Amino acid sequence: MEPVDEPREECGVFGAWAPGEEVAKLAYYGLYAIQHRGQEAAGIAVSDGSSVVVYKDIGLVSQVFDESTLSSLRGHIAVGHCRYSTTGGNSWENAQPTFRTTTTGTSIALGHNGNLVNTSELAKRAANEGIKGLSGASTDSDVMTSLLAARPDLSIEAAAMELLPTLRGAFSLVFMDEHTLYAARDAQGVRPLVLGRLERGWVIASETAALDIVGASFVREVEPGELIAIDADGLRSQRWAVPEPKGCVFEYVYLARPDTTISGRGVHATRVEIGRRLAREHPVEADLVIPTPESGTPAAIGYAEESGIPYGQGLVKNAYVGRTFIQPSQTIRQLGIRLKLNPLRDVIRGKRLVVVDDSIVRGNTQRALVRMLRESGALEVHVRISSPPVKWPCFYGIDFASRAELVAGGLDVDGVRASIGADSLGYVSLDQLIAATEQPKSRLCAACFDGNYPIELPSADLIGKHVLEGVSRKVDAEGALERLDQAAGAEDAVRRP
Repeated sequence: MEPVDEPREECGVFGAWAPGEEVAKLAYYGLYAIQHRGQEAAGIAVSDGSSVVVYKDIGLVSQVFDESTLSSLRGHIAVGHCRYSTTGGNSWENAQPTFRTTTTGTSIALGHNGNLVNTSELAKRAANEGIKGLSGASTDSDVMTSLLAARPDLSIEAAAMELLPTLRGAFSLVFMDEHTLYAARDAQGVRPLVLGRLERGWVIASETAALDIVGASFVREVEPGELIAIDADGLRSQRWAVPEPKGCVFEYVYLARPDTTISGRGVHATRVEIGRRLAREHPVEADLVIPTPESGTPAAIGYAEESGIPYGQGLVKNAYVGRTFIQPSQTIRQLGIRLKLNPLRDVIRGKRLVVVDDSIVRGNTQRALVRMLRESGALEVHVRISSPPVKWPCFYGIDFASRAELVAGGLDVDGVRASIGADSLGYVSLDQLIAATEQPKSRLCAACFDGNYPIELPSADLIGKHVLEGVSRKVDAEGALERLDQAAGAEDAVRRP
């Protein structure tokens, strides 16, 4: 199949400490709420105070778990994860939560949202220290878990306080041992992570929408550079770094659910406001504003409200495309975008359209969409984008294309317009996007738009989605790294469906 022509989500994490509750089901519904963040694999770890058990597999949350499986996962602590692979390929070994057993018998299960930029350095360190547990996995999350488990002289909490300052990149972590739930966030707070309160416990999640679905009340965000521990003694917090907030602005544009709140600002309200500002920056005479469902809908509403042009639904989306493991035949594949979107011809015919979408990555989707709308009778097609041109890849947890593949990386706005065949093209400016978030520019990461990476990047050959696979091959050739089995007993606690 062709490369995906849209920003791909990163991952979703969820944790619960709730004696007396069915924590596996809490995790299931929490992950269900953040399924949009990762649709390749899912897993839940639970502890009953004496042992940690992990159940994970490739697939959606609803495909991996059923009633009987959840009923068998008993305990009062849970960590859940839904995955889109930003480091390492999509395999059972790379599904999360990751799991390790220390030499003292303590178990660790960890879920990670984000992406480290010093993964190869950490992997070499693990190899040089003779740390076992890589076992064919190829993720930064596995390396972190192995390093956490490698200090028998320290508690998990103390080991985390030692390890966290050595990690570079984006990470929102939820992890656990037999007795304690932990949460940590990188010093920049690139990826979201929130704390919620249950009547009989606590919840940690990637988005506030997951708190809502399990009936938890929002308490606060996990702060950048903070480590939280929750156990029978309550909740405690430590600072392992001075916070330097650089939240991902693309969470507001596309990644987060519209019913989520980030830094006190509702995502839906932000997207509608972006649409209003887009209309002021790029007005056009037209008959109808239509969104590219569903990511373009709030901005299209804002554009219509500000411009006075009627809003309508001109495209119907098949919600299940992209969430199937059956590859389309060549005949179906040639239909391209129609697998995902189909036009309402009676609505489109004879109209001058404004089509609002959240972003343009490679341009293939917009090119096919414009062609389809013209074939359906549209007189004019004016494309409006509720984010600036994506010119730079993300190394902090979004699987954007490489710079060479980004259509805006090599073309100006008129060049992109010609490439996709639109009558006009307008992007919201970065200043107006940031204004719509109501966050200070200094607290946001906009590297995919402006190339200003707030966390220093290593050389090009030591970064990328498959960096560990490449590094392991290189180091194997030097005889410095051996693929070792997981620590004794680890496989026994991780259940393969």
